[in-house]
Amino acid sequence: MLCREPLLPLAERCHHMGMPAMLPHRWTAEEVLAIPESPGYRFEAVDGALIVSPSPSFRHQRAVTILASWLTSYAESSRCGVVLCAPFDIVPDKGTVTQPDVLVLPLVDDRVPDGWAESARLLLAVEVLSPTSVRQDRYLKRRKYQEMGAVTWIVDLDAQQVEVWLPGKAEPHVCAGALEWAPVAERTPLVLDLQRFFRKVDGKEL
Repeated sequence: MLCREPLLPLAERCHHMGMPAMLPHRWTAEEVLAIPESPGYRFEAVDGALIVSPSPSFRHQRAVTILASWLTSYAESSRCGVVLCAPFDIVPDKGTVTQPDVLVLPLVDDRVPDGWAESARLLLAVEVLSPTSVRQDRYLKRRKYQEMGAVTWIVDLDAQQVEVWLPGKAEPHVCAGALEWAPVAERTPLVLDLQRFFRKVDGKEL
């Protein structure tokens, strides 16, 4: 049954903001999508476990904006997909609804899909770590993205590195210099200069 409690008590029932809510109830994607919007909170679920996260920091959003811009330029020039940023819901199963910080959906019949329902595939999922989101991003959501067949980047701003998780792999490839991504084998891959990226995130380069 859909939880109709006021928003604040719902948030308080999460032991730690950004962690799965330790509730006996297994949430459905439909229930999560029906929670009223609340400024300052993001609601997600993975396999029925509710996740409530606070609004991201300026630094986090700076990283998201830069990555989305670079990925968009590549996706458009290579015609490999469409780039979106959170909040945008992906619903891979009845117990899961997530909002990757940045994601790439494939084109459908060489055009931009109407939405998640038409695409239903995830080429790339990017999560930028925050102090409150480490467990959910690095473990819960990352595993779900791998199950979906997506490449996943876990961006660690403090360590200045990116974990690249491929579908079916138990360990990541950690990149601190150049990061390559090739969603279509026969096309030239995207190569990101991570040191430049981190300098831009921290305002050391425009």
